[in-house]
Amino acid sequence: MKLLRRILNHFLHLLARSLPGSQTLRPLLHRLRGVKIYGSVFIGGDVYLENEYPSCVEIHDGAAIGLRSTIVAHTRGRGRVVIEKNAVAAAGCLIVCSSGKTLRIGEGSVVSAGSVVGNDIPPRTLCAPPRIKAIAEVTVPFTLKTSYRDFIRGLRPMGKGAKQLHKKCGREEDR
Repeated sequence: MKLLRRILNHFLHLLARSLPGSQTLRPLLHRLRGVKIYGSVFIGGDVYLENEYPSCVEIHDGAAIGLRSTIVAHTRGRGRVVIEKNAVAAAGCLIVCSSGKTLRIGEGSVVSAGSVVGNDIPPRTLCAPPRIKAIAEVTVPFTLKTSYRDFIRGLRPMGKGAKQLHKKCGREEDR
């Protein structure tokens, strides 16, 4: 019976990721899978909600999960992810909980697009990743035919990050 339940969960998950109904059908399908959803929530398109242990994810009233976000409630064992009331995980967020832990996105918090979350977010907090910055000029394009080594050798560091780039890339001749 366990195998049949896993197959059904996988099928419901695929439907929930692709069908419309961010406030109606998707939450219903995830509830059927075992995700604990309380009240009215928004689940964007192509959202991946814990496939192995759906009951380890809890989403409270008013919460929103943006397009293509991923929530994983296990890393070599079950954890628990709780998205509290009126919390928002914007597009492209990755929320990962480790085994035996509970990761909370606090009430009213906002996790900015593209963030990676591995720790609790306090209530009413805006979190965002550092903005990207240019660190090197690419002189050898990284194509399918370019080796990683040639690509790295072709990088020309820019600005303050030059020393760190040399260190990360192992460019002995530039140190």
